Amino acid sequence: MLEDKTEEILKRKSISLEGSRVLVGVSGGPDSMALLHYLWEKKKPLGMELAAAHVDHMFRGDESLDDAFFVKGFCEERGIPFAMERADVPEIIRQTGKNPQEAAREARYRFFQGQMKKHGYTFLALAHHGDDQMETILMRLTRGSTGRGRAGIPFMRPFEGGIIIRPFLGASREDIIDFCRRKGIDFRIDPSNEKDVYSRNRFRKTILPFLKKENPLVHEHFQRYSEETESDEAFLEELAASRMVTVIKSRERGKVVLDILAFLGMPMPLQRRGIQLILNYLYAGRHASLAAVHIDQVISLLNRPHPSGNLDLPGGLTVTRSYSECIFHFGRHEKLEFRIEMHGPGKVALPNGDVISIERARSVEQGAGQGCAYLPALDISFPLIIRTKENGDRMTLKGMEGTRKLKDIFIDNKVPVSDRKTWPVITDSTGRIVWLPGLKKSALDSAGNPEEGYLKLLYIKEPTSGGHM
Repeated sequence: MLEDKTEEILKRKSISLEGSRVLVGVSGGPDSMALLHYLWEKKKPLGMELAAAHVDHMFRGDESLDDAFFVKGFCEERGIPFAMERADVPEIIRQTGKNPQEAAREARYRFFQGQMKKHGYTFLALAHHGDDQMETILMRLTRGSTGRGRAGIPFMRPFEGGIIIRPFLGASREDIIDFCRRKGIDFRIDPSNEKDVYSRNRFRKTILPFLKKENPLVHEHFQRYSEETESDEAFLEELAASRMVTVIKSRERGKVVLDILAFLGMPMPLQRRGIQLILNYLYAGRHASLAAVHIDQVISLLNRPHPSGNLDLPGGLTVTRSYSECIFHFGRHEKLEFRIEMHGPGKVALPNGDVISIERARSVEQGAGQGCAYLPALDISFPLIIRTKENGDRMTLKGMEGTRKLKDIFIDNKVPVSDRKTWPVITDSTGRIVWLPGLKKSALDSAGNPEEGYLKLLYIKEPTSGGHM
């Protein structure tokens, strides 16, 4: 019976309704009317406070308004506090372009949210049941959902200072109809539930009867699958998050930079969930059309032999691969060119936060890396110019004859395409390139007469930010 299945799942999930304050979302259909009646019968024995909330989506004019008055009358007969709101969902759809089910759901949950916040309820009880769970899982698998998206409807989740619970998830629609018949509960039927235009209705009318014929208790197996998938995904996501900290080079609003080689060293199950974490972080729940195929496309991009490539994802998100880096970013990934003059020793910050400093030095420090250059003071004419790369740029290289194109130097050193446009190039007042900071020193480095002194140039990189998704 419905009562036994409901008590079993509440006990298994360690949910006690004793002394709690419960708001019930009630549409007027058999599912929500059964839930309201079930909790009303438990109200006195458990010392609960009970209230009902109804949203008229205004799809059916006076007919849907009659549903609201029906629920209100039911509550008044039993002394249950009742709150309702009329939400002009057709107008919301017209203004936003959202599909009817999404717009109606958002309107409903906004109202529930307001009621939870205003009255401080412990629980928001919703009447989703085992058949709803089956429909949801089948729809998501058919659509190609990934990760927790395959788990279906959660039994509970935090919501506006309280918890959403779904006590009927262990029961079938037949259990609910039987409960209504035994208790003499009237209910309303929404004719839209019969329209084949909605995919959920097609699953309900076509697939579920076949599965139930094969096994009348199939909804219990779907619920077990949902719970196991949810717990498995939570564990794997935690593992993935701990590994992603070590492979994320930087993270900021609307942009994540990934170290490809380190990422590909992770096991494939963690790779998939790592990409999902990045997408969750960047989209912040704003895009519902992501599926397993998008994660597969990203991983395929990272495994290609070609060192560069782009991938466009929904919502304007672009994934750009360049050598050992992969950049997830919204919009066009362009950086501004710059030109800065230094008329003597000092420090200057570049647009990306990196710093170039110039100071006078009496001698050359042996073993200085590519982040430091010593230029003969008498051979350098100020101002020194720090600028971005220009077409045709060439420079002499320390220890080599002739000149090389900067383009070739960037390619040899596998500098990401996205960084080449803003890599600092330092010239003297004649336009001669005297240093390519962090990459190559010119033939001028450490040259000249030591007694005449040097200009010591330092390139200080801004640290990148890592952290959790």
